[in-house]
Amino acid sequence: MTTPRHKPDRRSPSRPKDTRRGTGKSAPIRHHHIFSAIIARAEDLEPVSLAVVYPLSEVSLRGACEAAELGLVRPILIGPVAELTAFADSLGLDISDYELVAADSEEAAAEAGVDLCHAGKAEALMKGSLHTDHLMHAVMKDGSGLRTARRVSHVFVLDVPAYPRMLMITDAAINIYPTLEDKVDIVRNAIELAQVLGVEEPKVAILSAVETVTPKIVSTLDAAALCKMADRGQITGGILDGPLAFDNAIDLKAAQIKHIHSPVAGKADILLVPDLEAGNMLAKQLEYLAQSEAAGIVLGARVPIILTSRADSAKARLASCAVGVLLAHDRRKTAAPSSSYALANGTPT
Repeated sequence: MTTPRHKPDRRSPSRPKDTRRGTGKSAPIRHHHIFSAIIARAEDLEPVSLAVVYPLSEVSLRGACEAAELGLVRPILIGPVAELTAFADSLGLDISDYELVAADSEEAAAEAGVDLCHAGKAEALMKGSLHTDHLMHAVMKDGSGLRTARRVSHVFVLDVPAYPRMLMITDAAINIYPTLEDKVDIVRNAIELAQVLGVEEPKVAILSAVETVTPKIVSTLDAAALCKMADRGQITGGILDGPLAFDNAIDLKAAQIKHIHSPVAGKADILLVPDLEAGNMLAKQLEYLAQSEAAGIVLGARVPIILTSRADSAKARLASCAVGVLLAHDRRKTAAPSSSYALANGTPT
């Protein structure tokens, strides 16, 4: 009589430790720490006057209050005063110590916020519950005093647990189909932000679907032109390379497999995306599938403009404010004394 064999245990084994793609080595996923460092830097600085435009959503009003409690900002809340007060009460927030500026509509609130920044009474602008288009229309209007020669652009600053450094994606919210000329300003804005956040010479990966210049794919032509402009000193402060696909921009092993030799591959600090759709989808994929935290900021105006999302966590809201605070303090150092927005000890010149 034959003794029956034991069947092998086909149950799924316990989940192994996370490993980095292609290395075969155990690489534990780190917890969020980049935003903690940004917030800590801002806490060491003097609070910045922040114009909060129409904060009749919980994320915007609570975000401003949390930043004020941490000593990052001095909020100026702009909107219908009675409604703002009642809304704050409903959330259990005490806004009695904050300056309130009456504005009956979203458009009036946006104009009031812009006027406060132009007059030097606020050093940063924060979007409340109004649509981004309404706020940016007031910022970009002729005579607003906030326009510069630089094109405005948006940057997502991401704290990605699986990535060993701060990651920035631009532009995912303002410029829909940017031209080559637009991308020059978008890159310059992002490089300057990275430097303010402590990255001395940021590495910029110019993304496309392929890593070779392909005439039928416009983003590869733009990437080649941007890199040559950097070679000629037309774009400074960072190291540019592209076109690069997403995988080899953030994973060195992926770049090595494709025989890509680049100072940026696998170590990108900034991802310049082809258009808004690609950038928005990429940022949200990282947020929802990779447990990333995202802070949003608009650059290129005379003051930083903080954008928050209804889905933002408390830390992401604080990080957005902290990025704005660091930028505002940097503007204090670099603004010309004769400019209409230069501040001395918190007062306009």
